[in-house]
Amino acid sequence: MTAEYIEDDRFRGARVRRCDLAGLEIRDCDLSGIKIVDSWANVLRVDGYFDHLVVNDVDVSAYVDAELDRRHPVRALARVATSPDEFRGAWDEIETLWAATLDRARSLPEAKLHERVGGEWSLVDAQRHLLFASDAWLGSAVLEEQTPYHPLGLPAEPGFPAADTAKLGLTPDAAPTLDEVLAPRLARMAVMRRTVEALTDSELDRICSRKPADPYPDQEYVVGRCLKVVLKEEAEHHRYTVRDLALLETTTPGE
Repeated sequence: MTAEYIEDDRFRGARVRRCDLAGLEIRDCDLSGIKIVDSWANVLRVDGYFDHLVVNDVDVSAYVDAELDRRHPVRALARVATSPDEFRGAWDEIETLWAATLDRARSLPEAKLHERVGGEWSLVDAQRHLLFASDAWLGSAVLEEQTPYHPLGLPAEPGFPAADTAKLGLTPDAAPTLDEVLAPRLARMAVMRRTVEALTDSELDRICSRKPADPYPDQEYVVGRCLKVVLKEEAEHHRYTVRDLALLETTTPGE
């Protein structure tokens, strides 16, 4: 049985020498200051957010970001949007990408849409998470809706407390079909469309009177920042989805 260490600081500052770490998975962890020295691997995969990623004394961070932007230009559109027109342009591209990708996904058996590739979220889970993200950052923070959260929304795991999940009325253990998720998901995307269409410079600078959800820190949330979170979530999860779809399309259930 695979050992699991969750919310554990026993490895902080530790030194690991001459150990077999093959197959080790590190997920949702603070890796600040980690050094891997004189080690080897046929493949070493690193996914995450790094200010600097140094490989054999070469900082490859700028190359990685540039290559991701080349492959997925919507990432750059989402990241650099500052004006109402730029927000609208980024959302135009996001809508177009998801329309094509969801059409592609519908050609797969429903079971495929619930498969987790490499332990990541399934396609259905990703849509549930994007529903939650837009409910929180758009519905709650920006629009101040009285009941912004749809029960099928899925918060980030594992850091979202179970008590807060229940308080928001979420049902993370539900097993909806893709169509059941897409009904509220596409409705929320339409709300985002109306929001960016009406966006003005002054609205982008408006300070929200509510935060996205209770677990988020009590701090100042500005409309532009909240909408940019929605754009970035959409762009990154689209990237993950097309990556995993390519594998799902070439495998049969159970492989």
